[in-house]
Amino acid sequence: PAWMLYDAEGSRLFAAICEQPEYTLPRTEIALLERHAAAIAAATGPGMVVEFGIGNARKVDPLLKAMGTATFAALDISRSALQDALDGLAASHPQTAMVGICCDHGQLQTLPEHPRLNGQRRIGFFPGSSLGNFSDDEAVRFLQNARRLLAGGPLLLGLEQPHDPDALEAAYNDAAGISAAFARNLLTRLNRDLHGDASPEQFDYRARWQPERHRIEMALVSRAPQTFVLAGETWCFDAGESWITEYSVKYSPEAAANLATRSGWRIGQRWHDPDEQLSLHLLLPAD
Repeated sequence: PAWMLYDAEGSRLFAAICEQPEYTLPRTEIALLERHAAAIAAATGPGMVVEFGIGNARKVDPLLKAMGTATFAALDISRSALQDALDGLAASHPQTAMVGICCDHGQLQTLPEHPRLNGQRRIGFFPGSSLGNFSDDEAVRFLQNARRLLAGGPLLLGLEQPHDPDALEAAYNDAAGISAAFARNLLTRLNRDLHGDASPEQFDYRARWQPERHRIEMALVSRAPQTFVLAGETWCFDAGESWITEYSVKYSPEAAANLATRSGWRIGQRWHDPDEQLSLHLLLPAD
């Protein structure tokens, strides 16, 4: 699962990826949020903002300013990422109570009992095209679960759209090699957590656009025949054999609307950048 990429080191590396010139998604999304924050606040109405995966905390900043919400709840698998993000946001939003919930936000069924969380209308926020890391079935289940968790509240969903394949491949394989380090760090984590002896240096990194699936496939590719142990089992790789680390699916507006319908939502409004590379979809419960 994609969350395994985000231990403390993985979260640090991903933050560095977001600063690379090739990876334009965060800057495009932040600009879009800043430009339309007031309109988004008017469309969502008042309530507590619940972010699924804190990621780049700069993204929620314009929403918190526009909404004037009393409580912000961040869900994330990485405790260190939660702490760092909420510390930074607290300094900019002293009137907003910051609540961090360390969890797999794709599996959380209900918010924990907390005086700041009880009895408030909920507004979901899931930016960064992170839904693209899920398979189609997983994406449907996530959105269905988010609908239950938000208890009738809306969800602002950021999705990258299919666009120039060369630009997409470059975004996931930056010249500085940080995306490659991010992928190899997964092996470091697996070695630590599953008592393994795999060598990250024995794998090259590859990111390629798969047009028939509308997605980027990221993989570690074995440099030579090799054998190693993970979780008490022996694993053998041939030279050139790939180990898929994650996918990143891109959704056209039509594909996003179809996914929303199958998950019990409807799209109320959509905001997008001038180049149609990214959309913010306001999802409302279908009934």
